Amino acid sequence: MKHTSHPDIVKRLKRATGHLTSVIAMIENERPCLDLAQQLHAVEHAIGNAKRELIHDHIDHCLADATEGTGREARGALAEFKALTKYL
Repeated sequence: MKHTSHPDIVKRLKRATGHLTSVIAMIENERPCLDLAQQLHAVEHAIGNAKRELIHDHIDHCLADATEGTGREARGALAEFKALTKYL
């Protein structure tokens, strides 16, 4: 199954990569801690958004499709959903 949200997730992760690269340069240039904390917050936010998008996409498509299948597929989907919740 093709995930239509994956290109958006890649964009979010590239944004996080840019922020992280910026933080490393800022540390090397001895920038103020407040500036560093702001950029690290941006990295966390970008990665959190990417993770949330991925999990929601998985729930909406992969798990929803599996629950419409046989009892075994539905039980497998439920087990997978339970495993996913630890990442929320």
